[in-house]
Amino acid sequence: MASSERYFLLWLLLFLPSVTTSNASSRGIRVELEHADTRGDFTGTERIRRAAERSHRRVNGLLHTGISSTATLKGDGIEGTATVHASTATYLVDLAIGTPPLPITVVLDTGSDLIWTQCDAPCRKCFPQPAPLYAPARSATYANVSCHSTLCDALRVDPISRCSAPERGCPYYFSYGDGTSTDGVLATETLTFESGAAVHGVAFGCGTENHGSTDNSSGVVGMGRGPLSLVSQLRVTRFSYCFTPFNDKTASPLFLGPSAAALSTAAKSTPFAPNPSGGGRTSSYYYLNLEGITVGDTLLPIDPAVFRVSPMGGGGFIIDSGTTFTALEERAFLVLARAVAARVGLPLASGAHLGLSLCFAAPEGRTEAVDLPRLVFHFDGADMAFHRESYVVEDRSGGVACLGMVSMRGMSVLGSLQQQSMHVLYDLEGGVLSFEPAKCGEL
Repeated sequence: MASSERYFLLWLLLFLPSVTTSNASSRGIRVELEHADTRGDFTGTERIRRAAERSHRRVNGLLHTGISSTATLKGDGIEGTATVHASTATYLVDLAIGTPPLPITVVLDTGSDLIWTQCDAPCRKCFPQPAPLYAPARSATYANVSCHSTLCDALRVDPISRCSAPERGCPYYFSYGDGTSTDGVLATETLTFESGAAVHGVAFGCGTENHGSTDNSSGVVGMGRGPLSLVSQLRVTRFSYCFTPFNDKTASPLFLGPSAAALSTAAKSTPFAPNPSGGGRTSSYYYLNLEGITVGDTLLPIDPAVFRVSPMGGGGFIIDSGTTFTALEERAFLVLARAVAARVGLPLASGAHLGLSLCFAAPEGRTEAVDLPRLVFHFDGADMAFHRESYVVEDRSGGVACLGMVSMRGMSVLGSLQQQSMHVLYDLEGGVLSFEPAKCGEL
């Protein structure tokens, strides 16, 4: 950890309010994530297409997001587990907000920090959501954050922000690359997990003017590296998740705290790469050092610099919960696609109806007969070998099998499809990502 980061964390501990927890076991919190598409009557082809659309929207959002405010506070360390499910955008988690607790569904996002939900305070502009709007006036634990509090000072990226002398509240505005945005005030509130663990004094955005959609949810829970995220506010030093297979209706577990450390000695580990200097949205991302890709037994001729952060702060390789299909920088994707096509040796087929670009016509329509070569990502100190179901997408009705990855300009993202059936641990204190194959539904 850089000295500047240490000084920043020390400042958080000294000057920002604390978060407290109740009803949390010594093992922490477990949350369950459910893939939202399991709630709809979608065919296999429709699920693939929706996943591809999610991925394209998501990578555009990662490249073109804007924030005018962020916040930070500290909290007492806890551990726990939660269940996550995916919507047309990403994985979702069920929580409750306020006192008495109001159940809401929110997007779990490792690529951002802000926690926010739509608020009836009143709501000037709110998009449709599956649950009733949260009304601050009906909660006994809602509290506005003062414009001139240390918390609001930490929220602002722009020193002048929109916080002015007559303003009593702490306004924020956050926008995403797909056009979704939220505008409101920063406040604190109690969040309650499905396990019954209640977290008090959590800073969140009470959004009263919201545009776009968060896909069958009420808002977002940021899990990024910045100080406003849920893990930072709770001072959780580690968290982990294990995504069940794409077509499995079993919920996926998310663990917060010490219980997230339950990986075996066979687990592989790679250090997080430094975030670009200058702050901004990229300070939330979890960067990794991808050094190469092997197809079959051949290390591809890809310059590792393709996956590194540029001197201007662009590019890089991140791991993300909200991108379904891994997105590779286009120069790397072209090399990978050509190598895979050469080894498969079958006629190419259109994957336009699926949103995927490298597909093969299955012999006699039998997609399981399409033999894609072994695929391995080489990270700094750790190799991630993918099982067939983690990178081969089959459209049995159309008789095609596709590479479950997409091309993008500017950066690369390890998506959730490639992380399925893998227990992934974020050791925030140690600055290390660990992973190993797992039966996620049994954790």
